[in-house]
Amino acid sequence: MIETEQTALVRAGIADVWDYVQDIARWASIMPGYRECEIIDPDNSRWILKVGVGGLVRTVKVRVQVDEWAGPETVRFTYKLEGDPVQGGGTYTATSKGPHETEIALKVRVEGSGPMAPMWEAMGKPLLPQFARSFAEQLKDEIEKVACAGSPALAAPSPQQAKPSSLLDFIVSLWRRLFGRREHE
Repeated sequence: MIETEQTALVRAGIADVWDYVQDIARWASIMPGYRECEIIDPDNSRWILKVGVGGLVRTVKVRVQVDEWAGPETVRFTYKLEGDPVQGGGTYTATSKGPHETEIALKVRVEGSGPMAPMWEAMGKPLLPQFARSFAEQLKDEIEKVACAGSPALAAPSPQQAKPSSLLDFIVSLWRRLFGRREHE
């Protein structure tokens, strides 16, 4: 089993964060390699993703089940790859840090089974934190984009308002808002 936890500070209130997070199709759409999301019912969905490690690229189908919607603070989920001996789960938690700031944390675990599990987990161990960090940042960016569109008070600060130490963060944030973060697939 491999697991990781990643956090991000979202420039939006917890209610705005929850408005975004409670739609599972939005989660699927920002997954790397996203192709399709079929909503089965409010707690179950099937995601089709194109994934790759090194030169190996393939399409996988993932059944995602939300085990608990305890919003706006918590979502617990499990998943299983169809046709592969891989399953896992995790939690999303949100903590209000002020009227326009929410800290989100994503905890994800992956469990392989069968004779290939040790090799699969060895290959996945260094990749899972990178993948989860990228997903958490994309989630943060998408929530901020939606929240800022509805609230001028949450718009990005001007370069004059930005602290010198956060100038690079401001430029990166502005770039992502203007051009998105998706890679061409």
